[in-house]
Amino acid sequence: MTTATAPQPNLLRQYLVLTKPRVTQLAVFCAIIGMFLASPGLPDMHLVVAGTLGIWLLAAAAFAINCLIEQEIDAKMLRTARRATARGTISNTQVILLSGLLGGLGMVVLYNWVNPLTMWLTLATFIGYAIIYTIILKPLTPQNIVIGGLSGAMPPALGWATIANSVPAQAWVLVLIIFIWTPPHFWALALYRNHDYEKSGLPMLPVTHGKQFTRLHILLYSIVLFAATLLPFMVRMSGFPYLAAAIVLSGLFLWYAWCLYKEYSDELARKLFRYSILYLSLLFGALLLDHWIALI
Repeated sequence: MTTATAPQPNLLRQYLVLTKPRVTQLAVFCAIIGMFLASPGLPDMHLVVAGTLGIWLLAAAAFAINCLIEQEIDAKMLRTARRATARGTISNTQVILLSGLLGGLGMVVLYNWVNPLTMWLTLATFIGYAIIYTIILKPLTPQNIVIGGLSGAMPPALGWATIANSVPAQAWVLVLIIFIWTPPHFWALALYRNHDYEKSGLPMLPVTHGKQFTRLHILLYSIVLFAATLLPFMVRMSGFPYLAAAIVLSGLFLWYAWCLYKEYSDELARKLFRYSILYLSLLFGALLLDHWIALI
């Protein structure tokens, strides 16, 4: 009697999963918004295309290295156990070659067809995420996602640098919004995946301090996030259309956080996590729409 085995995804698909395409798409989307906001009119589309490609390549390379470093942790967690690095269907050497190829191409594209500043900032973001966050911060402190969140918050600055060859205060306002958004977004996931993180041994906040403490911090960060999203209007980066969108979107985010704090359920934590992704996309989309309205 033969035992049936589950079909394995093709090699290209396994490589693609290692680059975390959904996360990469959101990061690149925020970078593109930064590109359009950096220009008083339509930006140079050659720079937009080259910048998008280069930033995507280096982001994908960083995520592949993250999967390589965390392969033993991923193997213990239901959410990540099917990654090729966790199952051993792709070797360490293959992942290093993939990351080196993607990262190298990204650096070449950014240096030659965008500008050196964008390349160096994107490379620093790669190092911050793949090395400082993944190797040092994530396994050592429950505040890992707070301290390491700067790397994930950098895409708008990278996009702004692509077009303007500088990173003014307006770009850092966008970085600040993502920086504050990151902890409640990630802690919502960590709450309903708490058992996974317990098995992994990572000191995530729900594991080290409990769910009630984590829910309180999600609520507090959500309040600060609401205030931070008003900054583009306050510094005259945007007008009333963005302000209205920010109040509605951030108000709903805060409502989810309040409900989660008052009475916990895994389903509500999932809703907050899913909404947080939609929230960031809509918020940055509102910034771009407001920018275009002002040009009319």
